[in-house]
Amino acid sequence: MALVTLLHRFADYDTFRRVYDSADGLRQSGGVTDHSVHRMADAPNNIMVLHYFDSLETARAYLSNPELKDAMQQAGMQGEPRIEFYE
Repeated sequence: MALVTLLHRFADYDTFRRVYDSADGLRQSGGVTDHSVHRMADAPNNIMVLHYFDSLETARAYLSNPELKDAMQQAGMQGEPRIEFYE
């Protein structure tokens, strides 16, 4: 099993959440087996997303998908996310 943490800053949480929720098919086809979203307590537009995969290879392939990058831009991502991989 692999876990990926993604730390992002978005312009607006509600916009992010709408786009994130609409991307369920992208997550399923990309091999995400479970996921959760968390907001920073004192900065609610700072988001941590946890995505679980069967393997690191699947996780890396998912994160390199151009559709994912497009969705993150549509969601109002500011700057680059911090991405960490765990086994």
